[in-house]
Amino acid sequence: MSDRKPPGGNSPYRGPPAVARDKRARAREREPAVEVAVDATPREQRLYGLNACLAVFARRPEAIRKVWLVETRIPKLKAVIAHCVQQRLGYTIVGEEDLGKLSGSAHHEGVCFAALPTEELSLSEWLRDLPPGPATALWLDGVGNPHNFGAILRSAAHFGAAGVLLPKGSELSLSGAAARIAEGGAEQVPMVRLGRSDNAIAQLQSAGFALAATVVRGGSALYASKLPERLVLVIGAEQLGVTEPLVQALPLRLAIPGSGRVESLNVAAATAVFLGEWWRQRKT
Repeated sequence: MSDRKPPGGNSPYRGPPAVARDKRARAREREPAVEVAVDATPREQRLYGLNACLAVFARRPEAIRKVWLVETRIPKLKAVIAHCVQQRLGYTIVGEEDLGKLSGSAHHEGVCFAALPTEELSLSEWLRDLPPGPATALWLDGVGNPHNFGAILRSAAHFGAAGVLLPKGSELSLSGAAARIAEGGAEQVPMVRLGRSDNAIAQLQSAGFALAATVVRGGSALYASKLPERLVLVIGAEQLGVTEPLVQALPLRLAIPGSGRVESLNVAAATAVFLGEWWRQRKT
């Protein structure tokens, strides 16, 4: 180890002299700024299930990046294969076991896509493009199970819901399992990411929507209620229901009457009942 003392005798070493530091600083100022490129490419996701994949192909063929299928699915997917050839996209014939590994599910139904995810809209964007007149939407407050989410999306598509509204802090998003359960419905219903709950409520009310908390007890009986033409149904998580602050913020509360032999319906089944009654009142 060297015995040489740093400049300045016994004083602690402070780096290069001030003149040298100034020269280096001026040199750095003359150097061009270097921009670090940020990869803004949306992540791909694996979608599987015949109807789910066919719906992606029908509505967003440009989102498809790669296709895997079993040989027996070739007749049903001829148009998809032709698209892959035309667009120079990879497609591979694989076995059932390999497709299970690629999709992450044994319920792949013989096909799996690597595709860009659907784009979520902001509430302002969704309201801007929403036509006037009757409309219903679902605000999912705490729903997290992908199978319930998929079933809700299927019902939303069947009854013509205008959108599914997702809370700001919710981790809920479309997965392969949800898309398969939705049977193509995930491609039919816009998904909207909300901001603060109080702001979202105000925006929706300004756009003419009434908001109804769906509850097990203490709400107006669904079949005895005249439902507003523009209605947002706030759907709570399984077992927990709509969070109390949100219930308190909404004067309209709806419940599904039943025999009382069980406490309530599964959240996906309840959503279908609420949507079906709104649809019935609009169409009769």
